[in-house]
Amino acid sequence: MSGGYDDRDGKIWMDGQMVEWRDAKVHILTHALHYASSVFEGERCYNGKIFKGTEHSERLKKSANLVDFEIPYTVAEIDAAKEAVLKANGLENAYVRAVAWRGAGSDMGVASARNPVRMAVAAWEWGNYYGDAKMKGAKLDLSKWKRPSPETIPCEAKAAGLYMICTMSKHAAEAKGCSDAMMLDYRGYVAEATGANIFFVKDGEVHTPLPDCFLNGITRQTVLAMLRDKGVTVHERHIMPEELEGFEQCWLTGTAAEVTPVGQIGDYTFEVGALTRDVAESYEKLVRS
Repeated sequence: MSGGYDDRDGKIWMDGQMVEWRDAKVHILTHALHYASSVFEGERCYNGKIFKGTEHSERLKKSANLVDFEIPYTVAEIDAAKEAVLKANGLENAYVRAVAWRGAGSDMGVASARNPVRMAVAAWEWGNYYGDAKMKGAKLDLSKWKRPSPETIPCEAKAAGLYMICTMSKHAAEAKGCSDAMMLDYRGYVAEATGANIFFVKDGEVHTPLPDCFLNGITRQTVLAMLRDKGVTVHERHIMPEELEGFEQCWLTGTAAEVTPVGQIGDYTFEVGALTRDVAESYEKLVRS
């Protein structure tokens, strides 16, 4: 599949119907376009099976509730829509994007309780999120933007509006020749990359930021369980940026990123070591099992 995301062959599930890709449109006065009243999920399908698809559907429903709307489909119906999209497009290895939003209706101000909630599911073939960095180790910039306090945002929601500073951070990083940016939180602790959680290794033990103001990713939780099954000691804790100097290895986790090693963050460098490679290989086996 090639071309702009608005101009492709294929089918998209939209509001309970399968429509032609180019016909999956919304009105310019859609509430979500003006006020970010939208939530979404990113999922990967391996060999015809969506990895933890139901967990993603459950989180989509939860995210909508956290931003004050109800998706008019059950978890089972959302799962079925995703399967139907894959079948309609003949895809067995793909990225799946489910999105729900407040549409156009009788409200066009900040409040939008009377507007209909809409939903769509699309899927397409998508390779490594970080390209060659998946093997060589990604280079990360240090973002000037910080993850906000949970008193200011619904940080457990995968909501479109929360990604604005992530987009700006990634643009700035790419302009410097980096793959992504690492963000701190509002207190100055290490938080995450723009669309992935982060892990570090020191003396054979793993350290990862406590997700108390950012999304506790499904891939993050999967890797944590994997590490504990391997008998690796894991510390979920607050990490100061100056601690990066003492870490030996680093990797990112996310549905799109999968498990991607990090070779550099700012002036700090890391090896793509044995534990990083083992985790990446084990994750690859798990999602295809």
